[in-house]
Amino acid sequence: MNKEITKKIITRLPPSPTGLFHIGTARTALFNYLFARQNNGKMLFRLEDTDKERSKKEYEENIISGLEWLGLDYDGEISRQSEKTEIYKKYLEKMIESKFAYISEEEKEGQRGSVIRFKNPNKEIIFQDLIRGEIKFNTTELGDFVIAKSLDEPLYHLTVVIDDFEGKVTHVIRGEDHISNTPRQILIQEAIGVERPIYAHLPLILAPDKSKMSKRAGATSLDEYKEIGYLPQAIINYLALLGWNPGTEEEIFSLEELVEKFDIEKVHKGGAIFNIEKLNWINKEHIKLMSDEDFKNKVSEFLSEELKIKIKDNSYIFEKMLSIIKERIEKFSEIIEMEKEGEFDYYFSNPEFELGKIFWKEENDYSVLQTRMEKCIEILNSVENFTAEKIKESLWDYATEEGRGSVLWPLRYTLSGKDKSPDPFVLADILGKEETIKRLNYVIEKINSKTEK
Repeated sequence: MNKEITKKIITRLPPSPTGLFHIGTARTALFNYLFARQNNGKMLFRLEDTDKERSKKEYEENIISGLEWLGLDYDGEISRQSEKTEIYKKYLEKMIESKFAYISEEEKEGQRGSVIRFKNPNKEIIFQDLIRGEIKFNTTELGDFVIAKSLDEPLYHLTVVIDDFEGKVTHVIRGEDHISNTPRQILIQEAIGVERPIYAHLPLILAPDKSKMSKRAGATSLDEYKEIGYLPQAIINYLALLGWNPGTEEEIFSLEELVEKFDIEKVHKGGAIFNIEKLNWINKEHIKLMSDEDFKNKVSEFLSEELKIKIKDNSYIFEKMLSIIKERIEKFSEIIEMEKEGEFDYYFSNPEFELGKIFWKEENDYSVLQTRMEKCIEILNSVENFTAEKIKESLWDYATEEGRGSVLWPLRYTLSGKDKSPDPFVLADILGKEETIKRLNYVIEKINSKTEK
């Protein structure tokens, strides 16, 4: 590590507001944040918005809100390159005056124009990367590269060097796709006489087949993950594990725990494979850690207005439903599918169903079925503390004696009207004694109606 580096560690996050906040940028933001916070340093936030045609306010706002959602706060005011043209101009003028850069008249697409090129000294650049060790580049092949279209139109390699220097940035933590940019930027640093920051180039995020991640393989905007129902703490947790691990079996971390445990020198050199199943598992683990109140509020965000009205009149049922929902989902958007498939309907209204489906396997004797349902009513009437545990305890011996499927399947189907649903003990608990017995009497009426014909 260069001993000339300032005592205060400063990292930076410099996205371009030319698109929505991407999951890869979020991972870079996280690693910069963790490194800065664990060293009592700062993370600066600047917007590289010199591309006037593609930079948009809506993208800027999207990036800012994404950082806020993830809980990655930055230090100081937002810096915008578009507001620093005069600063860049002074450096350009000085470089031209010192012969480190020159104005070049060129023809492009049939038109003459001028650009400002850096005068390449054609030397070998060596720098130490915190992740990859020593890296060498022969800059001869770069030629005299363009650093500005004009004095008022600086380009990336120049602006990033000046911004890092002006911001007193000590550590540049970014994706490995920037490695090839580093020698150009070091040449510019040497030309204007500024300190070299310490570099750390993160592995790329790869698709499961190790190809560059595409949208199909998960390279979507942060907004999409939010809309699908991933928790910000789960996204943070998963992104930390894309290219890093603590060297233990531990996989579930809060942001505070990551600040404590993160070690940039343990970041892997090889590409990080994006695995949606792993993200889903981590999200479920964080769902389990939610407080009852937070989970309830989050579930409500994904319910239809129609269902919310039903819940308002049956809040006690909703409270009991929550434990089942928590057990079932990996991400909150699955609640929307559950509702579409009618998996909440039977909690609020007596289900209609085909009576013939109520039988267990090959059974088809309605009189035997009616006797069993009547016996279930008798047993359930005697249960005082009407909880799933007590209901199961009361029915179990009878179900075992008659054949568990022969009793419990008709009981569950009567209560839900669905081939798949929670077990009958849980259903009865949620519905309550009165409603449960009412539904059993209803099926007995259907049997009587059927057999009387």
